[in-house]
Amino acid sequence: MGDRTHAHTGAAGRATTADGPASVRNVVLVGHSGSGKTTLVEALALTAGALNRAGRVEDGGTVSDHDETERRRQRSVQLSLVPVEWDGYKVNLLDTPGYADFVGELRAGLRAADAALFVVSAAQEADAVADSTRAVWEECAAVGMPRAIVVTHLDTARTSFDEMTRVCGRVFGGDDPDAVLPLHLPVQGPEGPDGHARLTGLTGLLTQRVFDYSSGERTGHPPAGDQRAPLLEARNRLIEGIIAQSEDESLMDRYLGGGDIAVGTLVEDLERAVARGSFHPVLTAAPAPDGARQGVGTVELLDFVTRGFPSPLERALPAVTTPDGTPRPAPVHDPRAPLVAEVVKTSSDPYVGRVCLVRVFSGTLRAEDTVHVRGHGLDDPGHPARPFHDADVRVGALSSPFGGQRRPLDTCVAGDLACVSRLGGAETGDTLSAAGDPLLMEPWAMPDPLLPLAVRAHGKADEDKLSHGLAGLVAEDPTMRLEQNPDTRQVVLWCMGEAHADVALERLRSRYGVRVDAVPHLVPLRETFASRTVGRGRHVKQSGGHGQYAVCEIEVEPLPPGTGIEFVDKVVGGSVPRQFVPSVEKGVRAQAARGVAAGHPLVDVRVTLLDGKSHSVDSSDAAFQTAGALALREAAADTRVQLLEPVAEIRVLVPDDYVGAVMGDLAGRRGRVVGTEQESGERTRVRAEVPEIEIGRYAVDLRSLTHGTGRFDRAYARHEPMPPQLADRLSETEESRMKGT
Repeated sequence: MGDRTHAHTGAAGRATTADGPASVRNVVLVGHSGSGKTTLVEALALTAGALNRAGRVEDGGTVSDHDETERRRQRSVQLSLVPVEWDGYKVNLLDTPGYADFVGELRAGLRAADAALFVVSAAQEADAVADSTRAVWEECAAVGMPRAIVVTHLDTARTSFDEMTRVCGRVFGGDDPDAVLPLHLPVQGPEGPDGHARLTGLTGLLTQRVFDYSSGERTGHPPAGDQRAPLLEARNRLIEGIIAQSEDESLMDRYLGGGDIAVGTLVEDLERAVARGSFHPVLTAAPAPDGARQGVGTVELLDFVTRGFPSPLERALPAVTTPDGTPRPAPVHDPRAPLVAEVVKTSSDPYVGRVCLVRVFSGTLRAEDTVHVRGHGLDDPGHPARPFHDADVRVGALSSPFGGQRRPLDTCVAGDLACVSRLGGAETGDTLSAAGDPLLMEPWAMPDPLLPLAVRAHGKADEDKLSHGLAGLVAEDPTMRLEQNPDTRQVVLWCMGEAHADVALERLRSRYGVRVDAVPHLVPLRETFASRTVGRGRHVKQSGGHGQYAVCEIEVEPLPPGTGIEFVDKVVGGSVPRQFVPSVEKGVRAQAARGVAAGHPLVDVRVTLLDGKSHSVDSSDAAFQTAGALALREAAADTRVQLLEPVAEIRVLVPDDYVGAVMGDLAGRRGRVVGTEQESGERTRVRAEVPEIEIGRYAVDLRSLTHGTGRFDRAYARHEPMPPQLADRLSETEESRMKGT
């Protein structure tokens, strides 16, 4: 943040942590898709000497987007770690995807980081800034994470730094826009052919110096006469904001009294206010021109990260318990303390297998050490329990990742991040602790995947590899859930959105060699009888040898929803021998499970056995099972069989401006709004009951309807009768599909 001479290693991964956690800065970059996070990481790595040449997203060649899927899509889809060294500090830059489908990667980055840079594009609409990033900003505020804002794309036509500063103050400052103020003012050169002046440098408000990048290298000089007035006005406002947010009353008295305040003192107050999460500086940066070593503002940004953001020592760590839930003292960022670490991301490498990105919160992680691995959610049906989730495991090789590369490490101290290979079957969210003293860290919140993707193997060769591939995807991504529905007999991969689903299919094919076909997702329908009826089952066969003889008469009547199948024996006189009554019930229940009309399970009926006939020689258990099934089918042929569809209770959280549109959309989906609740931040929670068949794509549709600001969760409520016209149309569709198959 000052005018200093900088020393750096000139290569990635050589930054040391000789001073332990105090020399580490873990910073996550957050922002809307297209805001320039990946390009900014590239520019910072170039300025720090970690890269010799900056790549471009458009060319598919950046250090962050190293995955083949990312190169092909020209979009980040996973968390990437790029460590650089700056003035003796190791800065771990965590680049996150901006697209909402990959929120799991964003949450992992937030967990691993101690501070956040919110990247905002000046070329985007102001509403897009608010819609796409406010929820993440509030999430960071809830845990007190220090935040700063970086404005990008100021070299684009029709952009204004002053306007973006006002937008950021309104969006991120809330009731106090003076909590969001710039540290520098941009300096623009002459207008180009498009009529827009390019960004050539910055004016430091605290140092009162102009930093010029027009030559490709940063140089500093005093401001010109015409720059002093706007500089002084902005500087005074910045100083007042820093002092007010740091709550340094003595410094405020000196300032109001006209006393001279040293830049070093202001920087200390700035760091204090930022660490408290009460002041959020606005900075700007631009990538370096071809052939240049430094992009505009990259030196200032690295200075701010190392001097303005807190070290891991200042972070409040998550709660820790023993596996049985007994609280333990919070871990401390001390390399000599007992080990407490967490897997924040898992991925697959074609050569070394599963690789875990680990954040060490306490102690020191060493290669070849034995650690205890313990995971959450062992009973989660989407992430089935495995023995190695509660066992001692020998650590494999440690490495420092740099995009797609990894450089060997011997140790990883508290506050730092490292990749670990051969860590058993550890998954994202698992806790690593000292062997013999298992611990469990408080889990971080992950949203539920709400978009179903039903898949089936493309061919016979793919069937053998499908389960392994799906298990690998689920292990890597905690926002993905695997379901094998026993009612529809479908394999369903629950995803966050369409892009998430597309990436999952691509990874199945490229990583695991599995080709799958996406098929329409089926909801588990049920059948029930609309009225009381009777049925007679007659199973008589005589074709030589032992014959088969069984006759039974039943009465079927509907029951209240949720009752299931009830069987009653009212046979008198021994017309059905006692030993065969259970056989009739078994046959009835087996037929009910198969369905009596459209092949869906029959529920909520009472079946009463009234009468029957038997033969002393030819009657058998199997014969009466068949007769019971036949009787139920005959009863169904004489009455109307209703289709029952599952109804979900959903809760939709949206800004107040979208409540009307959301309620209208739910009504169009045959939904019933059952209530609304006012939430904080001018948001409303709408509670409704909607047939599940109507909300298969609601995760995508709600995002479109509310410009990415709406969220919802769902839970099964009950089954209800489907409207007859819809049931008939569904039956016709099913018949056509079966004929096509």
